[in-house]
Amino acid sequence: MSTASRREIYFSFFMFTADLRPDDKSYTKVLIRHLRALADMGYDGFDLHIAARAANVDHSLEVESYRRLKKAFNKAGLKKAKFATNVGTTQFFDPTSPYKEQRDRALLYLKSRVDITSVLAGESRESIMSGPFIYPYGAFPLTDLGQPIWSDALLGWMKSRYRAAQPIIEKLAKYARKKRVKLAIEPVKSWETPPPNMVSEVLNFLDGVKKSPCGITIDTAQVLMESQGPAIFRKNVARAVQQNRLNYVHISAPDRGAVRDSWIPWDVMLREIEPVYRGPYLIEVFNAIPPFDSSMRMARRRFWRPGEDDPEPNRDSAYDVAGAALETLREQILKHLDRN
Repeated sequence: MSTASRREIYFSFFMFTADLRPDDKSYTKVLIRHLRALADMGYDGFDLHIAARAANVDHSLEVESYRRLKKAFNKAGLKKAKFATNVGTTQFFDPTSPYKEQRDRALLYLKSRVDITSVLAGESRESIMSGPFIYPYGAFPLTDLGQPIWSDALLGWMKSRYRAAQPIIEKLAKYARKKRVKLAIEPVKSWETPPPNMVSEVLNFLDGVKKSPCGITIDTAQVLMESQGPAIFRKNVARAVQQNRLNYVHISAPDRGAVRDSWIPWDVMLREIEPVYRGPYLIEVFNAIPPFDSSMRMARRRFWRPGEDDPEPNRDSAYDVAGAALETLREQILKHLDRN
């Protein structure tokens, strides 16, 4: 068996949804159909987004709803499937808040997401919780006069927020280790959210999180759209590996669409990552469905979802795109191995 075929490859459910709706039994059947189809293609695991609920919802009830969802997956023959999760913070659950009560709420919220990750993975298995969970996603700050804060002023404003969040993330990492969950903070481009936007910014933040292990996610799309070039990329990968912080790698096109024939710099990316990274690769395609179509201002057409959308025979389905992406990544890994 080749190294490429042994490499675990996951698929993101951002192709289908941003909300698993674990209490919706009819939608669980839809999820199971997608999981089976992707597993049949050869995917080893799946990355599921854990949607935020109303602030007054009991986190323990959320965890139990995902426990029931996991039982449904197992009953459907998906017990061997592996799962990771994608998590973000909110303005109500904000670990960077200047107010202790709000930071404490954020810690409880993030611990519940670790619990959900553990439940979905199977509590005896290791898993990964990734996402932009330092600063609340998309919450751009304003001055007291309602003016947006940008550039140097924004970076200066973030310093105290980072300091406030570091003890929270340290406590979260300690808790996650007990649950066999690796944390992987993902920098996201500045068009979507305030810092951290670059891998180096996450690594700088983690310099203040020393007592418990916490890592990063490197996403090819984010690196292309919010980075300083190949030399810095090489240094960041080496720095993350040296600190044992490279926990997850996302393979995503710059337009967050189809991976095949995209502008992913395969040679640069695989040359740095493949020799030093042993975790799963996640293929991440954002479909033009709510909320992504509006939040990312998508102009490209939707990949139709078998069993959910009306079939469109002359256009690629979500399954076509997923299958082509898996084939492309395997081909690129083999090319890298042949060159080296």
